[in-house]
Formats: sequence, structure tokens, C-alpha cells
Amino acid sequence: MTPMRRVTAAIITAPGTNRDPDIAFALARAGATPITVSTRRLLDTTAEVDDADLVVLPGGFSFADALGAGRLFAHELEEVASGLIHRAIANRRPVLGVCNGFQALMNLGIFETPSSPGHAQTASPRRMALGPNNGGAFTCEWVEIVPVSTTCIWTAGLDASIACPIAHGEGRLTMADDAWADLVATDRIAFRYAGRNPNGSRGAVAGICDASGLVLGLMPHPENHVTDRQHPGFHRRKYGAATTPPGTLGLRLFEEGVRHARA
Repeated sequence: MTPMRRVTAAIITAPGTNRDPDIAFALARAGATPITVSTRRLLDTTAEVDDADLVVLPGGFSFADALGAGRLFAHELEEVASGLIHRAIANRRPVLGVCNGFQALMNLGIFETPSSPGHAQTASPRRMALGPNNGGAFTCEWVEIVPVSTTCIWTAGLDASIACPIAHGEGRLTMADDAWADLVATDRIAFRYAGRNPNGSRGAVAGICDASGLVLGLMPHPENHVTDRQHPGFHRRKYGAATTPPGTLGLRLFEEGVRHARA
């Protein structure tokens, strides 16, 4: 029997990102070989990311979220590795941005309606953004997210909701009405929050994909629920309590990304 090809996943970090070890753990459990590449390293070469089968921007507080969450992370990527994410899309490689990584991808304009395949719309002003949570407070809690899109390669094979934590202050998805209509019409809403909307995001949206379906951005952290023991209700669930929140492992999302990258 021919062994399955091992997928290489490049995790791009910046000063202040801190979820890269969690992402690496999740990717390894999903069958990938994770490598971590800093934006400083990209000054010398982008080959490690360009050669990877899958690309991830992790969460944290890149550049202390100066000038806005993920803004300087996006600027750094444009300055030191212009076109890096667009090349990944053009080459049909999956891209994932979680929390601060989602904010960076949003600031890069990746989720705007494309003018041509693999290239983000650069028209200004942008039609969508991630703004401060309703109430203006940082939110840290466990949520349940429901996969919606069949266009997004990360969610197309998911058949159950995911339980995972959120931890952000600027996760409220907001956009112009025409952008919202386009998002719905093109099946690019990847996840919705089940039950309470924790940040006031339009349509209770927790994550979206780009027009290609290859790029997923989401505010929750599925990488922090890839084993049963990571759930705060693990022991209650183990011994039969019925009060723990519903939802399955976030590992399934990473397995979908790795499966597509391997194909």
C-alpha cells in the first residue's frame, strides 16, 4: 500500500502572535507536518511558504494590535512578502486565518469580491471589516459554531457543529448591504454561531471564505479543541452529565484542510 503523502503546513507568525503552537498541534494531529515561518524570515526568503501545501495565519496580538487588530500584520505581509497569499490562492493551496490571522486577511482585502481569480479587490473603501465587539469588551468564552458553506473547502465535508473558544475584542463582522447580499448569494458564509451571538457579528457569522473557497477566516479557535480533554466540560461529559455544551472537535476542520491539500 502506498503511504499517504505528508502535507506541509506553513504557519506564518509575527511579533505578538501566540497561538502558533496550538495551530501546529492541531495540524500535526490532522496529518500535516507544520513549520513555523516568521515575517522576519520572509525578508530573506518566501520559499518555505511558497513550497508549503497549506498556509495558516494564527491568532494572538500581532504588533500589539497597534493601529487596529491585524492591521500591521497585514501591512508586514504586504511589505516583506507581497503577493504571498494571492500566490497560494492561485496555486489552489488552502489558507486559514484564525482570530488575529482572520483580522490580518481581512485587512489584506482577501474576502472582498475578486476582480480576477486569485486577486483581491483593491477598491477603497472596503465593503467589509471586523469591528469592536458589541459592548466594547474583550470576549472569552466557549461557543458552538455551525458549518454552513459547501463552497468553502474547509467546511464542505463537515456534518456537525464545532465547540471551541473565542477570545477577541474585535470580532464583529460588519459590511455594506451589497457585500452581505454577495456573501449570501455565493455561499461564502462558512460558520454561524449557534444560540447567542457573542460579538454582534452580522447574521451571527463566525467565519467566511473567499470567492475561491480556499481561504477561511474565522474568529473562534478550533485549534483549542482538537482532543476531548481540552473541553472545560470534559470530565462532566465523561461521567454522563448532560449540561455540557454541544459540538464536536475542531480537529475535523483541520482534517478537511489537510485532505484538500493532499488531493
